[in-house]
Amino acid sequence: MQPKSLWVRQETVEVQEIIQKNKAVVERKEVSRPVAMQNAYVETADTVLNHLQVSAALGLDNADARRRMRRYGSNVISAAPPKSLASVLYDQLKSFIILLLVIAAGLSFLFGQWTEGAAIAAVIIINTAIGFITGLRAVRSMEALRRLSAAIAKVRRIGRIVEIPSKELVPGDIVIFDAGDIISADLRLIEASKLQCDESILTGESMPVLKHTDSLAADAVLPDRLNMAFQGTAVTSGSGEGVVVATAMSTELGRIATMVEYAESETTPLEKRLGHLSHQLVLATLVMAALIGIFGILGGKPPLLMVETAIALAVAAVPEGLPIVATLALARGMWRMARRNALIKRLPAVETLGATTVILTDKTGTLTENKMTVTRLVLSAGEIVATETGFEMNGREPEPETARALKAMLEVGVLCNNASLSPASSDGVQEKIIGDPMEGALLVAGRLAGLDRNFLIQSHPELREEAFDNETKMMATVHRQNGGCLVAVKGAPESVLAASNYIIEQDQEREVSNTDREAWLAKFANLASSGLRILAFAMKTVEDENESPYSNLTFLGLIGLEDPPRHDVGLAVERCKQAGMRVVMVTGDHAVTARQIATAVGIAGDDAPPVCEGKELGTITDLAAEQQERLLHIPIFARVSPRQKLDLISLYQSDGAIVAMTGDGVNDAPALRQADIGIAMGQRGSQVAREAADVVLQDDAFETIVMAVAQGRVIFANIRKFLLYLLSCNLSEILIVGLAALSGMPLPILPLQILYLNLVTDVFPALALGAGEGEINIMASPPRDTKEPLVPPRLWLWIGAYSTVITIATLAAFIAATELLELDPEASVSVAFLTLALSQLWHVFNMRDTGSGFFRNEITKNRYVWGALVLCIGLIAAAIYLPGLSGVLGLTPPPPDGWWLAIGLSALPFVIGQISKMDALSRPLG
Repeated sequence: MQPKSLWVRQETVEVQEIIQKNKAVVERKEVSRPVAMQNAYVETADTVLNHLQVSAALGLDNADARRRMRRYGSNVISAAPPKSLASVLYDQLKSFIILLLVIAAGLSFLFGQWTEGAAIAAVIIINTAIGFITGLRAVRSMEALRRLSAAIAKVRRIGRIVEIPSKELVPGDIVIFDAGDIISADLRLIEASKLQCDESILTGESMPVLKHTDSLAADAVLPDRLNMAFQGTAVTSGSGEGVVVATAMSTELGRIATMVEYAESETTPLEKRLGHLSHQLVLATLVMAALIGIFGILGGKPPLLMVETAIALAVAAVPEGLPIVATLALARGMWRMARRNALIKRLPAVETLGATTVILTDKTGTLTENKMTVTRLVLSAGEIVATETGFEMNGREPEPETARALKAMLEVGVLCNNASLSPASSDGVQEKIIGDPMEGALLVAGRLAGLDRNFLIQSHPELREEAFDNETKMMATVHRQNGGCLVAVKGAPESVLAASNYIIEQDQEREVSNTDREAWLAKFANLASSGLRILAFAMKTVEDENESPYSNLTFLGLIGLEDPPRHDVGLAVERCKQAGMRVVMVTGDHAVTARQIATAVGIAGDDAPPVCEGKELGTITDLAAEQQERLLHIPIFARVSPRQKLDLISLYQSDGAIVAMTGDGVNDAPALRQADIGIAMGQRGSQVAREAADVVLQDDAFETIVMAVAQGRVIFANIRKFLLYLLSCNLSEILIVGLAALSGMPLPILPLQILYLNLVTDVFPALALGAGEGEINIMASPPRDTKEPLVPPRLWLWIGAYSTVITIATLAAFIAATELLELDPEASVSVAFLTLALSQLWHVFNMRDTGSGFFRNEITKNRYVWGALVLCIGLIAAAIYLPGLSGVLGLTPPPPDGWWLAIGLSALPFVIGQISKMDALSRPLG
């Protein structure tokens, strides 16, 4: 498998080429929406803010935002228009089945068979109507599912950071963003800390661009506008703030949208395979239908009758409705997943989910609650426990000296922070953390010590920020304090200790020795062994705000944050094991923490499971074959890099595994693209990760992944069920007419009757099977082999067996009605018609899985099946008793003994099918 590109959609190159080809046309296009501010990159940030009448510190108020929304409109890029009714109707009329029916109708009119010609025309109208309704429903389902995913932006409104849908952004909004976010409008940057953006979707440049806030020359071209951040681009590192200067179609991305009309094809590999199967069946059916027609004519039957019969058989045998039924099955499955917090972004993911064999999962937020709470704090004076109301040391309040050291550390944690707390509202909405849960937990702990971030920022204004860096594993903010500058630092304990030259002890600073560092690392290991997430804190005061923040620091202490395992993860992991799937933890956290959580949720056993750390892995592709084989059996990988995640996925894939990978950060995007199923976290995940993923978990829960896999299996099993049902019913019709033509006996069923049955018994039961919810034990079997054909040999055997039994029952009913009951030809044909129709209806119950209950199974619990049966029985009765329709179809009400004969023999396929379900060698269809 080729690695998938990072963050950039595959159509980027094509879009760029189209833009160049149509450049002259593009230059003539006008943006319909009003432009907030052109050439903002030329002006200083203050000039832009004044022009837009907004304060960077306060942002807009809600009333002003509403006024601007009315003026500029919603921040939405115009998409391709929804598929029209006319186009959906045209898709039905251009199908092969309609062409065959038109030929049959034309021949009927040519030979003077006006009634039959009109009847076939009616069939064309009915068939087109059914296809149109189901096709329209499938199209609208896909369009509705695309609308479920809405981007969120962090903005400053009335001085407070809030989250709003990106479509509500207006010119003048102050947007706050950091690594992993997708820019939601064109911004003039007013703050930038190590800010880099991937602008390849606009410029084609493959490398991220380093941003700044200085003004630029008026002739700066788009790739050189380094003080701007553009809609649709990804923040790859650093953080920043910007003021919205253009939204919707006024943005650079909007300008591209005005020149390029692009609509994503929703054709999935499964639908392509179904189309290929249909084409194969068309070829085989045409040959068989032609032979039946020729032998019938040679046997003395009327030529027109045999031509119409051959065409009717071709129409009946070709399952042209398969793509529609498949799309509806996929759409319904996606709706089920969406209702249970799994948003499927790409249709192919649905069919791949059911074949997943390995799940590589992150720890934080997926296996754990992601409800960070500060529980333990370690200072030089000792360990402090955080409670709901305050802090305790040895069961009582800390001594004043210790309390001062504690407050100094918490102050650093509150200042060196990008999260905010939204207050609880009067209508019962609880306080919400906006931003990283870990940073939010630090704000909550600081509030217990009487520290409020808003007041602290007023007394210690932030001058600049050094964004968290994966190489340094630290973050720093610089604040004005007493004529100098306070540098607040937090990060990984080993990194902060290495950057610290001093330590606070009994209100005094002293130099850190190697013994001190070893002692603090031991304290860190002790906390981590309890499953806590550990942060270290340090500070210093400097004169120059531009001085390097990561040197000569004073170490303050450690804070342990608890993130307990989710209560339902253990059961979900056990379900994965029962389903033949391996769950492997791949985390950036420490080995001791990873082992503790993995053991608690059942990923690894209690006997010190092996953990492989990133430093041991090195470059996986350089390892020997036996070393790579050993990695395939390790349940926990800790402290791994993004590159190592990518290599692990490739290693599993080369071993034949279908890999699902979870991720949340910007650095997870390559792995999410590389995996067969990329799964992003909807709550804590970055926008870049969500863009790269195939599935977005709106609740970040591992249980939701297991549910989605089960739904993927159900969908594929449903598709195989209606394939088995349709093909066995259609093949039986071919065999009935073919055997009659070859043997020289009268036709047991006539062309219009075949067409009528094709409309009745094929369409509605097949749609009902596609909507089934599946068996509850769908996860009790191993994943399917993705190399297995859509219709494997064992399924063809079942199709042949079922169609043979239906054929025998129908021919036996026709012969018995003619010879034993001595009915006239029309009545005998009616008995054969009823036998075939009813046997196909009862046949739907043969689609249950082997081992499922006779009375309670996935078929009997499917309310759509019962609705389809009632409808079909009504339509069959109408074909027999409704004046006009019965005459056109050539049917007449049979006598009571004819009814009993039809009912009795139609039960034969059902009885034999149910007996076959007792065969222990049978396997579920999915």
